[in-house]
Amino acid sequence: MQLDTLWQFMQVDMEADGFEHTMRQSANRQKLIKQRDFLKDQQANMKKLENDVAVMQDRLEAVQDEADRLEKLLASMAEEMDKNPPASAEDAQKQAESVQKLLETLQRYETELVKMRKDADTKDRQQKEIRVRAAKTKMEFDQLKVEYDREFKADTEKLQQMRNRTEQEAKNLDPKLLAKYRSIKQHCTPPMAKLVNGQCSGCFMSLPSATLLDIRNGDRIVECDNCGRILYDPGE
Repeated sequence: MQLDTLWQFMQVDMEADGFEHTMRQSANRQKLIKQRDFLKDQQANMKKLENDVAVMQDRLEAVQDEADRLEKLLASMAEEMDKNPPASAEDAQKQAESVQKLLETLQRYETELVKMRKDADTKDRQQKEIRVRAAKTKMEFDQLKVEYDREFKADTEKLQQMRNRTEQEAKNLDPKLLAKYRSIKQHCTPPMAKLVNGQCSGCFMSLPSATLLDIRNGDRIVECDNCGRILYDPGE
């Protein structure tokens, strides 16, 4: 049985995996991801603001054009009334009601224009704030990226050395045993567990007597019935 060799291989393999995990969780990498995501959010916010401003601008121009039209219409009506005063009180009442409706409509447009101009100022301020924040974050991102790239290069070289050692250790193993190890590793890490006081040290389940006997006999690879790890008895 090559379980001693496989156990040694696992130590090297797990060390490499652990270092790779540490690389992914490095402080600089996490900061870069956070800053990258922030910049993406700011780009999305800026795009939305730009779209909102474009829609608002179209509406602003349309309302302004309509307000201008109403003002001209009111001026025209006033001029016409001066030239041709109403012939009766009823005509005067109708003309007054028409003028009043136009004035109310014009007032609504002017109120809407005031609100849209205020909203436009607010969105313009928001755009400026986003640009400032994004520029500051981008500068920090670029500076940190240089540091991280240097760190990543050194760690990658170290990881490659560890993987090379793992491959060297793998050459000492039976291919079928190595395949079994890697198959178990896909769903259970680490793939091996020591036998301790009749228990699997991976899941701490007590093992049946028949399983313990198989392990001691060493006739075949024995896997834990509960977690599936390869059981290893260093005393055997």
